Amino acid sequence: MRVATFNVNGIRAAQRRGFQAWLAERDPDVVALQEVRCSPDKLPTGVFGEYHLTYEPGQLAGRNGVAVLTRRRPAAVRTWDGEVLMRAPGEEHTHREPSPPGTMARGLSPFASEGRYVEVDIDGTGDQPAVTIASLYLPKGGLPAHLQKPGGREEPDGGAKYERKMGFLASFARQLDRSRKAAKAAGREFLLLGDLNVAHTRQDLTNWRGNAKSEGFLPEEREWFSSITSPRTLVDVVRRVHPDADGPMSWWSWMGGAFDRDTGWRIDYHLATPSLAKRAVTAGTDRPASADARVSDHAAVVVDYADA
Repeated sequence: MRVATFNVNGIRAAQRRGFQAWLAERDPDVVALQEVRCSPDKLPTGVFGEYHLTYEPGQLAGRNGVAVLTRRRPAAVRTWDGEVLMRAPGEEHTHREPSPPGTMARGLSPFASEGRYVEVDIDGTGDQPAVTIASLYLPKGGLPAHLQKPGGREEPDGGAKYERKMGFLASFARQLDRSRKAAKAAGREFLLLGDLNVAHTRQDLTNWRGNAKSEGFLPEEREWFSSITSPRTLVDVVRRVHPDADGPMSWWSWMGGAFDRDTGWRIDYHLATPSLAKRAVTAGTDRPASADARVSDHAAVVVDYADA
């Protein structure tokens, strides 16, 4: 089973840059997408090929939006906003279907309409396990007030973006625990895919010394990441396959030649339940051969999971 996660930074721009060619060449069984950033009526025709689309666009025009592409129609879908766009291959309708009501962890309601999370249940077939697959776009955040300085990359906001992200992290940890346990109770593996906007260790960004006080690599963010992963709960699959490597990086700024120098961050992840993580036989980042060939400022992270 080949599974990919890809922050496309706008599906219409990604289509122009070659998303469909990537999808056809890599031929994954499941793809989680983040920052689709497109209303249902403006999704490019045929961009998702012969996949079933589950899309939570959110209610912020031109921002966020998460999706899961699957070979077969999901057995069930859950999202925080209560509605989701579901399309079979060849369909073009724009109406959303209600997803079953679920219990949202305390503190997530301010994020419910932002198009940040959707999860689908995929039934097992043959030697492939039943699995719940989630796509997450975690808020980028900002710096705490005491680290902000006038004239920086962003104007000081008194730590508002930082506090909002930290609130999300605390609430999402509870939600993630619930989803993982619910999948286990239903006899399913659990796989969280997405852009977590946190580099966990020094191996996960090129210039870790220069970014020691940057959002995405703050000690409290890294501690949160450690709290949601363990050998008994969720495993960082790419790091399990490449325990001693730097990277592989998955995001590079468009600016300053960062891609050519491979000055990047690893912020896109597969976090899997232990038995599923053990099935990973290959794992890595689809880093393009040149900056001109980039589909997005992110690269897809692709893992092949062996059948039982």
